[in-house]
Amino acid sequence: MCGIVGAIAGRDVVPVLVDGLKRLEYRGYDSAGVAVLDGVLKRVRRTGRVSEMEAAAAAEGLHAHIGIGHTRWATHGGVTEANAHPHISDGELALVHNGIIENHDEQRERLKGLGYVFTSQTDTEVVAHLVRHYLHETKDLQIATQRAVRELKGAYALAIIAKSDPTRLVAARMGCPLLIGVGDDEAFVASDVSAVVAHTRRVIYLDEGDVADVRRDGVTVFNAEGAVVARPEQLSNVSLASLELGPYRHFMQKEIHEQPRAIADTLEPILDTGFSPELFGPRGAELMAGVTGVQILACGTSYYAGLVARYWIEALSGIPCAVDIASEYRYRPIVANPGNLVVTISQSGETLDTFEALKYAIAEGHHRTLSICNVPESAIPRLSAMQFLTRAGAEIGVASTKAFSTQLVALFALALVIAKARGRLDAQAEAEHVDALRHLPGSVQHALNLEPQIAAWSERFAAKEHALFLGRGLHFPIALEGALKLKEITYIHAEAYAAGELKHGPLALVDSDMPVVVIAPNDTLLEKVKSNIHEVRARGGEMFVFADADSHFGEEDGVHVIRTPRHVGLLSPVVHVIPVQMLAYHTALARGTDVDKPRNLAKSVTVE
Repeated sequence: MCGIVGAIAGRDVVPVLVDGLKRLEYRGYDSAGVAVLDGVLKRVRRTGRVSEMEAAAAAEGLHAHIGIGHTRWATHGGVTEANAHPHISDGELALVHNGIIENHDEQRERLKGLGYVFTSQTDTEVVAHLVRHYLHETKDLQIATQRAVRELKGAYALAIIAKSDPTRLVAARMGCPLLIGVGDDEAFVASDVSAVVAHTRRVIYLDEGDVADVRRDGVTVFNAEGAVVARPEQLSNVSLASLELGPYRHFMQKEIHEQPRAIADTLEPILDTGFSPELFGPRGAELMAGVTGVQILACGTSYYAGLVARYWIEALSGIPCAVDIASEYRYRPIVANPGNLVVTISQSGETLDTFEALKYAIAEGHHRTLSICNVPESAIPRLSAMQFLTRAGAEIGVASTKAFSTQLVALFALALVIAKARGRLDAQAEAEHVDALRHLPGSVQHALNLEPQIAAWSERFAAKEHALFLGRGLHFPIALEGALKLKEITYIHAEAYAAGELKHGPLALVDSDMPVVVIAPNDTLLEKVKSNIHEVRARGGEMFVFADADSHFGEEDGVHVIRTPRHVGLLSPVVHVIPVQMLAYHTALARGTDVDKPRNLAKSVTVE
């Protein structure tokens, strides 16, 4: 959600800024802009795609050795050029901002009283004028930024340049991700390492409250109290190849097909370590001992992964598991239980609602915390006592696919770690689960081979405006995930229900224009699901059933069946999510929507 890139170098940085913004497009945005210092501040902004802004910058002959750029996802103020970033204050400084400033109204009134004129509806322009106000007093951009951010309430990542000092770029963060890229006689600022990995792999992740003074020959980081601090420099493992499409039409298609490898990579430490608490870090044994319950906090697709995990944890370990939407949990009174393990799930590790929910849980006395995340050194893992890194690699498509399946693998391992610690996993059962996990990538690959059949189904879906997804037990969350994927990238209204709820309301919606997708593997609830299918057919509904090789379904009028590989027991959700991902993808192709960058959505939700 929104993207920042900045650069200071001995070369022209405009191509660096433009390339960085293009690599941040996946995060979601509706306008883009750059500002550079070339004796004077120059700025180009456009609504729409980065390519439109790039063409305008080229037409103006923009070039400089220092600059900042931004892709904006509108929060305060509509999608207009005036609201696009960067924002400039009095021709003296330019600023880009991710996040939301909660006290912008009172600051706006104060700054108006000081004579500042506002030209946008954004909260960001308040920050630009506030920094400019203190720059006038202090004559130092870093000190001015430090003073300004102390007066801000809310979340922000900032990159700032000032005409009075073209030798440095200042960055600051609170609640939104921001990193520094360290090059040879050049430096970069970005909200995502993908924006700078083409130029350097050496990165410094800023902590909460940090302000960084970024120069060509070095970086100085100040903490919230203004003291100089050392933040570790790390070598990013993100590869350029992972950020390129290769032979695929879209990143979502690429990422769907990368799932066997992503799952195998995620399984590697599990199969090496076994179902041991050390899998989650050096404090694993200490913190997992005596766990009496599990509280999962997540949003969106990660929340659905948590719902699957609830079945696994309770069935395998015999302790209660609650799953909360993070944005709800953080705003309700909770009954703290120090014996609970609090598990946060986030692809980016920067999801604001999940991060704040974790901080709330810790403040209420929960010290057993585990983060399941795809991005090392992001905010949520750093705050957690234990971490498990999924090895999905870079995920560019807004609609999550391989991040979800690898989260499921991690959560299944968690369920077995707890079960073993509680004496509920004997050697034979452990060996059977290990064997099932070893075969899982192959089963996922077999599911991917169903793509031609699923693509044929998508033609039937493309003309529809509504769809219903049904599942039971472990597969109800997969129905939820299937409906979400269809909504996200096709804009078809889709709902998911536990199939047993069909008679309690949703059946009223069923007619010949409402396709019904059913997740129906050969498990203990199969006969119940078959009864639900008959109820739909009796109302003229058209059924699309994802069964498996062991299910005894036959094609008939109005009932279409695709069989995934043999039933894989408790791991079946990992296999059955593949067909619903592909159904959404191919339906989006048939409808001509923007698969990787669906309207109104962002990849990493870093504002409330």
